[in-house]
Amino acid sequence: MAKARVAILISGGGTNMAALLYASKADTCPYEIVLVASNDPDAAGLKLAKAEGIATFSKAHKGMERAEHDMIMDMAIRTHRTDYVALAGYMRILTPEFVARWEGRMLNIHPSLLPKYKGLDTHQRALDAGDSHGGASVHLVTAELDDGPVLGQTAVAIIAGDISESLSARVKLAEYQLYPRVLADYVSRYNNADWLLQKVEGLALALPETHARASHGSAGFRVGSEKSGKFFAYFSVQHHGSDAIGVLVKTGSIDELETLCEQQPEIYWKPAFYGASGWIGVRLNRPGVDWDHVHEWLERSWRSVAPKSVTKLMDVAEEF
Repeated sequence: MAKARVAILISGGGTNMAALLYASKADTCPYEIVLVASNDPDAAGLKLAKAEGIATFSKAHKGMERAEHDMIMDMAIRTHRTDYVALAGYMRILTPEFVARWEGRMLNIHPSLLPKYKGLDTHQRALDAGDSHGGASVHLVTAELDDGPVLGQTAVAIIAGDISESLSARVKLAEYQLYPRVLADYVSRYNNADWLLQKVEGLALALPETHARASHGSAGFRVGSEKSGKFFAYFSVQHHGSDAIGVLVKTGSIDELETLCEQQPEIYWKPAFYGASGWIGVRLNRPGVDWDHVHEWLERSWRSVAPKSVTKLMDVAEEF
């Protein structure tokens, strides 16, 4: 699988950037750094990135409207065909428009155990509160400061006599371990069968009168009663030698199945055994999965086998 392309935004020395960069040099790392960009042309981290052969970009923000500067940074990021953005000491509050463009694809690291101590002076605030631990959190970036879903944390014990600087030094060591690990896990989640199953399960069981039931060792989803329900989807993990992880759903005909597999082989495949009955595989272990599209397939397959009494109620509800 191709490695995820990551751009890093910094404002200073770029020590977390360096941790991400050096972790990316491992052959097994699922991401590569394609750009290091900064709002400060003199940021020391830019020099390090250049020395390591990484493309760099800088644009001073002084005298510019925030939205204008964000647009310039966004253009630089996109020029490098970036999949994800990692903030690593980027000391700028981003506009909601910039955040929205990278929703679900921009991460940040924060020196506290979120949701505790958003903002600045996190170590002193932990000390003043008498906490037993400080720490670091990696989270998705949202429009509200330090408020996105937490993807990973490392707790760091507070030692008697600690001051803000001593605690900060140990938290930094934790950050250098945490950020590369969480970023690697996040960009490779589309190859994680457990994560993909959780996503499919959430969509499938949100449909009316559905329940999960294993079938031949694979997760399956049925509509109707436990006794007489019918399967409308199966979760497939590299079934019969295929490299695909995906969901199997019912098509309208063999012709439709064959056409989809021929025209979009990167998304669809004809599964062994099931394909002969008109079931198609929708590949999920690939970047850029459109989960709305997956939901549409699940609902369509669900409708094809659901009792009329159930689908009628859903049709009525949708009219309102």
